[in-house]
Amino acid sequence: MHSALAPLGRDALSEEDLTALVRTITGDPAAVPGAVRLEPVDYPIGTPSTESLHRVFGTDAAGVEWSCFVKKLQSVRHWPMMHQLPEEFRALFIHNLPWQLEIAVHRSDIVELLPEGMRLPTAYRIDVYDDDRATLWMENVVQDWGPWPIERFERAAYLLGRLSARRQPHLVEPFLAREHVTTPGVGLRFYSEGRVRGAALPALADPETWRHPLLGAAVCNLGDHRLRDDLLELGARIPAVLDTLEALPQCYQHGDASPQNLLVPRDKPDEFVVIDWGFDCPQAVGFDLGQLLIGLAHAGELAPEALPVVHKVILKAFQEGLAVEGLQVSEEEVLYGYLGSLLVRSAFTALPLELFGKADASLELFEQRVQLTRALVDLVTPVV
Repeated sequence: MHSALAPLGRDALSEEDLTALVRTITGDPAAVPGAVRLEPVDYPIGTPSTESLHRVFGTDAAGVEWSCFVKKLQSVRHWPMMHQLPEEFRALFIHNLPWQLEIAVHRSDIVELLPEGMRLPTAYRIDVYDDDRATLWMENVVQDWGPWPIERFERAAYLLGRLSARRQPHLVEPFLAREHVTTPGVGLRFYSEGRVRGAALPALADPETWRHPLLGAAVCNLGDHRLRDDLLELGARIPAVLDTLEALPQCYQHGDASPQNLLVPRDKPDEFVVIDWGFDCPQAVGFDLGQLLIGLAHAGELAPEALPVVHKVILKAFQEGLAVEGLQVSEEEVLYGYLGSLLVRSAFTALPLELFGKADASLELFEQRVQLTRALVDLVTPVV
């Protein structure tokens, strides 16, 4: 075992395996590892199936620099927060969250379906263990940091449209074969029953939630005293929205197409390296646009007032991507698939209620999220 990799536990590579990894990364069949440095990734992990994230940096004996990204995956039965879920919901949660999805993506033929301008990160090594854990050693993408220009949103939506059209249910299979996985909308309906109707809506309906000092002050400062009623009114529409979504044209899509999962390499700013796929089941056409719209706003990197402009651009570009691939879908169908899915997935969970009582909660954050929630409510209400 190389000592620098010791914090990875059983994933700490032997000298022989490290040499093989360095040779794979550098493309030099004679490369010999030199200095090695392991760094934890400073990024909040929001997915229960992700155990940890690290980057490894090093040089070979000739001084050539190399790096890779190490992602440790786990069944959600190992998730430290599992105890916070209602006991009767835990078994279903474990069954329905496919922790092996990213491995299945790398072992699939998706590379042949990605439109030009999209690619997967190179997978150097995949280790799968008997205790429902696995580790991916992948390309460390050096990103083009900074705000996304509107043209990048437009290009991402266009390529997502092309990808969706290429992944219609009669053309492809899910990455992971599972019970009911080919049922339209099954992923979003499961999410709705647990995260939204089981947790978020009861909290939003509780007057005490809105009396919390941070949320109460944010609502008062912004004068948005109708927000609670508007959210609850939309919440009552969820069953009908889900029924309508499932009757729309369906596609297997990326499933979590936020800008954070569409990495832009610094040396190729017109390219997207696609990571962290989700919702491995048919969803209403337009589903991917929701996360594309909200991802940076949710992270505080895009002002809520910018959402209407981004919305118009990505809706049009996505439809153009569908059309190029020969999938004829009306604007009304794409719009409902996009905004109906966005409502269920994001509108009721944008307020950071999980931060109540936490040290990193701030009035500024709550005000930003109240504005974001209002922007989402105003966007979806006329459509759903």
